[in-house]
Amino acid sequence: MRDLAAQKGILFGTAINAGRGSPINDPGYGAIVARECGVLVPENEMKVYVLGNDPAHLNFAPADRIAGFARDNRMKLRGHTLLWNYEKYISPALAETVTKTGAEKWLRNYIAAVAGHFGDQIYSWDVVNETIDPKTGEVRGTVFDKALGFDVFKIAYEAAREHAPHAQRVYNDYMSWEVGNETHRAGVLRLLERFRKENVPVDALGIQSHLGNDGSHSKVQRAEWKHFLDAVTAMGYRLLITEFDINDREMPKDIARRDAQVASVAKSYLDMMLSYPQLDQLLCWGLWDKHSWLNGFAPRADGLPQRPLPYDDALKPKPLRAAIAAALSAAPVRKSIA
Repeated sequence: MRDLAAQKGILFGTAINAGRGSPINDPGYGAIVARECGVLVPENEMKVYVLGNDPAHLNFAPADRIAGFARDNRMKLRGHTLLWNYEKYISPALAETVTKTGAEKWLRNYIAAVAGHFGDQIYSWDVVNETIDPKTGEVRGTVFDKALGFDVFKIAYEAAREHAPHAQRVYNDYMSWEVGNETHRAGVLRLLERFRKENVPVDALGIQSHLGNDGSHSKVQRAEWKHFLDAVTAMGYRLLITEFDINDREMPKDIARRDAQVASVAKSYLDMMLSYPQLDQLLCWGLWDKHSWLNGFAPRADGLPQRPLPYDDALKPKPLRAAIAAALSAAPVRKSIA
């Protein structure tokens, strides 16, 4: 899929981890990732709850393993994420540290340390992640934005530009095309508009694309989604699919029927997304069903494991892989970020 994507000016890749189910530790999976992917992104290893709260003493070892695997296999590396502005993932200990240090000082020091550590190996950073509350459409209200207001975003993106001037700067979020995402989409648009109005140096919108997590596959708002994408690109933003997978919890028990439905949803979505020349990156949130996060996050009512990714538990390609390949083959050529 790496080569199919490259022919169209698209980077194809996946998220991996450094522990359970990692291609670093599993030769069979490692061979598939190395063959299929031109880009890797760590699932959790660059997040603050792994790196640590003290910018002067961060634990880079797990992320460095992924960076090394990417380097050894001549793959690009994305960074995820410098500021996860979501209170659910800001521990009391981190909030206390930020308050004692001062939010601006802590954030500048942290971004300098993390971006500086990886240097120019990372070509694209999710600078800010998931700061819009999908229920209200407003910024969530964490220890960071309570202290700094909108300036938290100016500080984060300006610090990223300072310490990783070569890297694309992305805002990443999980608004989707299903019914129920209207408020979330509107909030993200307002945020992107304000970024432009206040000259915040943001290059692109990362669209996670965990399809079906926040709505039903049978209740897709295609026209509204196109309007959203048109509005984003009209402001001059590029697009990325950063965390693609498909939640199959409402699909049939029968494997053949389920896999066919997953593939159909994927092809429909990717055909629309890849029609935008501004979209030049497609990353799955893993390639292997066996270790998908969805089995813990959204278990099926019948107790069967989810099948949300291109390869099954036995590392055999599924109809989803064929659907992704078909969408890439049908995509128009665009100018690549590479």
